[in-house]
Amino acid sequence: MVEARLRVIYGDTDQMGVVYYANYFRYFEFARSEFFRAHGGSYRELESTGLLLPVVEASAHYKASARYDDMLLIRTTLGELRRASLVFTYELLRDGDAPTLLCTGRTMHACVGRDGRPQRLPEAIARLKAADDSDT
Repeated sequence: MVEARLRVIYGDTDQMGVVYYANYFRYFEFARSEFFRAHGGSYRELESTGLLLPVVEASAHYKASARYDDMLLIRTTLGELRRASLVFTYELLRDGDAPTLLCTGRTMHACVGRDGRPQRLPEAIARLKAADDSDT
């Protein structure tokens, strides 16, 4: 699991100061990028090999509202791996002395070449999964 922190900016909220629901998916994307960085890589490096990881399925389960200026803690785990797809899971919390769970989520990604055709996940991704499993 990798933890990433992010402060809610005013532009992410509605008129009530509550984070607009779709922004949680942006937070998940931020956390995925941090996941790769924490493991010594990046999306850019993966894409330079000709592979892409588009989101093919996404879900979020909202528990409580994030608000303007909240410090968020996003826990990201690499879940299941298949031949040409992978799943990330997320826990998004309001950070502080007693973190509050605000949202859980999941994204499934296909591994495709630049031509859009499915490709086998690279061995480096399987190593990330092994490293993530050993952290738990």
